[in-house]
Amino acid sequence: MEKLEKPLEVWREELSEEQFHVCRLGGTERPFSGVYHNDKTPGLYQCVCCGESLFDSDAKYDSGCGWPSYFQPVNDSVIRELDDFSHGMHRIEVRCARCDAHLGHVFPDGPRPTGLRYCINSVALKRVPRS
Repeated sequence: MEKLEKPLEVWREELSEEQFHVCRLGGTERPFSGVYHNDKTPGLYQCVCCGESLFDSDAKYDSGCGWPSYFQPVNDSVIRELDDFSHGMHRIEVRCARCDAHLGHVFPDGPRPTGLRYCINSVALKRVPRS
């Protein structure tokens, strides 16, 4: 996968204010406010910044946390996981491996088969039909 790098000024021009805040500055959208948190439409969820396919609707489930939740990415190579010690706690941050967009966090309290909950900001995603 070829890395996609752009200056922050270019990202600011290409993304909405909320997309820029979440994806490039590591922010978080309000819980239960995102367009995909309760969406059940089949398809692939891509990175809003670069179009990389990240999650399949077949791995999406209702975790009740207020953000779209998935038990696995489409494959392990599309995301990067980083230690996050912000807010006085240790979490695992999830980023797009291609463009380094902040997506959300992964927690070890998800369903089978992985036991993981990828808690992802809706604003960091765009859903497309499977091809």
